Amino acid sequence: MNDRMTTPWGEYALARFPEDPRDRLRAWDAADTYLLRHLAESGTPLTGSVVVVGDRWGALTTALSAHRPTQITDSFLGQEATRANLARAGAEEAGVRLLTTQDAPPGRIDVLLVRVPKSLALLEDQLHRLAPGVHEGTVVVGTGMVKEIHTSTLHLFERIIGPTRTSLAEKKARLIFCTPYPGIAREANPWPYSYRLPDGVGPVSGRTVVNHAGVFCADRLDVGTRFFLQHLPRSRGPERVADLGCGNGVLGTAVALADPEAEVLFVDESYQAVASAEATYRANADGRAEFLVGDGLADVPAGSLDLVLNNPPFHSHMATTDTTAWRMFTGARRALRPGGELWVIGNRHLGYHLKLRRLFGNSELVAGDAKFVILRAVRK
Repeated sequence: MNDRMTTPWGEYALARFPEDPRDRLRAWDAADTYLLRHLAESGTPLTGSVVVVGDRWGALTTALSAHRPTQITDSFLGQEATRANLARAGAEEAGVRLLTTQDAPPGRIDVLLVRVPKSLALLEDQLHRLAPGVHEGTVVVGTGMVKEIHTSTLHLFERIIGPTRTSLAEKKARLIFCTPYPGIAREANPWPYSYRLPDGVGPVSGRTVVNHAGVFCADRLDVGTRFFLQHLPRSRGPERVADLGCGNGVLGTAVALADPEAEVLFVDESYQAVASAEATYRANADGRAEFLVGDGLADVPAGSLDLVLNNPPFHSHMATTDTTAWRMFTGARRALRPGGELWVIGNRHLGYHLKLRRLFGNSELVAGDAKFVILRAVRK
């Protein structure tokens, strides 16, 4: 969906990535416009090092492009959306520095703008990484929808950066104002975090998992993955297997341990997730593996995979949507060879079997319980 965001610097036509004319979700919201309006009305100087963190689809970066900001994101899709939105606005991408959460942040930050992420852990990690570049004169402003900002959010800013207060709410959005205190005694960054898997989960039982901040269920094995691990397909020799939406890579690592001949591709749109998957794999296996940050299997050659394992998300930030799952399923169908299989786990109520039958012409129930189903579809 293309839409125009009005700001003190002009109007911008913005879209999510990948663009889909049927998608009714906007690439910006009231939290973005509230922050931009505040910067203009307060006369915040934007002449130094401006850093924008967590800009979901590039709305903030695009509006501030004339001030040569640095964007830091965990999302491949968000970074691609930023590139497209900059081009649409006629802004030169060379004037904007696009970094990921796995890159070293700027050494000096004069203006720090934080779009509060859904994950409190990711915010904690980001603030710890950014804090050394913040100085006494740094302007720090956070933004988010009211339902995204909690007391725990404010405590993180206060504990890691300095005294914090909030604005009044406008259009269900709120700003966070933080005054840097360089002498603050902050604890060490707890991320990445490692833990030992329980017994009874197949080849990865008792193995170490490494989680970077922001990865789903970073401090424990979630029940869906546990169920999937107990019903993985049997090893079938030197196959090429994709762990699609890999998260911390537990599924792909289990395949590699069960079948050392398998070549495993770990892919996710989150830079934090792929870093976690690689760390988890390296801690437990030493076979053939590839690690890819991207838009699902879009960059994987057609007909090159024998098996795809997938636990698709059904949220995009705060919105519930099946768009991501549908894109993952269609990507898997294209990337699988004839006879190749897609194995999917999902909440029973999501009805993934209907989508798989529509795409593949078949869908078989492998296992199920009161909450989850594991489905198998074969590429004809």
